[in-house]
Amino acid sequence: MEETLKKTYRTFTGIVVSSAMTKTIVVRVDSLKLNTKYQKKYRVSKKYHVHDEKNEAKVGDTAVFAECRPLSKTKRWRLVSIK
Repeated sequence: MEETLKKTYRTFTGIVVSSAMTKTIVVRVDSLKLNTKYQKKYRVSKKYHVHDEKNEAKVGDTAVFAECRPLSKTKRWRLVSIK
């Protein structure tokens, strides 16, 4: 009864805000949070440095990226696809 363990990686979708670096893009991910006292929704954004091996992403594109091993001091994400 041997099971194959398949590791699932976290994936996010966001908008490319910078592609000035070589093989690296900066992607902004927006999410909605809820204030517990007033039940008011508000928008929070976070930026991620994503590895783009082929330099194919441009500013304004929608990017899907997944978690990977550390590639540099700030890069822990790899580009999966561009929508």
